[in-house]
Amino acid sequence: MPTLFTHILNGDIPGTFVYRDELCAAFMTINPLADGHVLVVPVEEVDHWVDLPGPLSQHLFAVSHRISQALNKAFPCERVGMIIAGYEVNHCHIHLIPTNTLGQFNFANAATSIERTTLEQHAQRIVDALENH
Repeated sequence: MPTLFTHILNGDIPGTFVYRDELCAAFMTINPLADGHVLVVPVEEVDHWVDLPGPLSQHLFAVSHRISQALNKAFPCERVGMIIAGYEVNHCHIHLIPTNTLGQFNFANAATSIERTTLEQHAQRIVDALENH
């Protein structure tokens, strides 16, 4: 059965994308911990990140690195944090979060909703930073 992320990747559910290639995509989360919170997701449905084939894992981390650099420009912060929790959706995903404190990594503080226009504005800032990198 396709995951929520597969439905987003296939266009069945709207997603606000900042990056996409044949192996993965990056899109804005609808429950951000901070402005600019992005998910990097493989196209292939792999539940646990430790089960990713080596080349796909390397690709996901390379893409995450590039997007994190853009995030740091688009949303100036102390650090861009990375979390791979894997409990919310049974489809591997990497959280990239612009942060200024460790306390910002608490999923209990995630926004319960965010306006589509705000997501689109945040995505455009990231896309612009990627293009200028």
